[in-house]
Amino acid sequence: MTAPEDSGTGPVIRDHRRIDPVTGQPRRGRHAASQPAGTSGAGRPGGPGGSGASGAGGEARHGKANDVREPEVAAEAEQAETKAAESADRLAAQELRVRLAERTADLQRLQAEYANYRKRVDRDRAAVREHAVAGALTELLPVLDAIGQARDHGELSGGFKSVADSLQAALGKLGLVSYGQRGEAFDPKVHEALTHSYSPDVTEDTCVEILQPGYKVGERILRAARVAVAEPATGPDGSSNTAEWPPSAEEADD
Repeated sequence: MTAPEDSGTGPVIRDHRRIDPVTGQPRRGRHAASQPAGTSGAGRPGGPGGSGASGAGGEARHGKANDVREPEVAAEAEQAETKAAESADRLAAQELRVRLAERTADLQRLQAEYANYRKRVDRDRAAVREHAVAGALTELLPVLDAIGQARDHGELSGGFKSVADSLQAALGKLGLVSYGQRGEAFDPKVHEALTHSYSPDVTEDTCVEILQPGYKVGERILRAARVAVAEPATGPDGSSNTAEWPPSAEEADD
């Protein structure tokens, strides 16, 4: 505390204490308050009790109000910060979901394109292989015809027979199939008619003789079977079908 000063209004007392002597609370604002002598405080010597008590009580009430208000302001600020953080988190999560959906769509598109590419490559590879095998087997058909003729004439024996059997087994593993049997229905898609005749023993166009077997690989026809075809001697209406075949030039012109 400072010493009293002489002035026209009386001595002035300046209190620089940080703790209020009445309430025991820290003082807010300026640490020192200038008071005229005689208004120092309730327990202060030389001052009236009523005036000093009123000043101390006002300061105490002001300090308590500040103490109550500060936690409320801090809580409001903390709530605002929490809401701002939650809003930022929601925006970030939404952006991540959008990016995830885009990357998932890109991945699915790439996977579908790769699957189509693999199917196309496998299909092309199979087609190239089948074409190459068909070309090689086509060149060996005359050899198989020679082996078949030798077997029909009883000339296939000994070591030559073993070689022929091994060759036919190897070609069978590559998918080569021989077709054409006597008595099967004539099909112009897989048969080639070399001769034509009429027979009362058949009810439809029939292969009565296999002149040269046909060969195929899978669904690919390497060579059509060359056959002799017999047609029924009577038509559906009972009329005779024994006209000359192939027709003469005059009948063809008619």
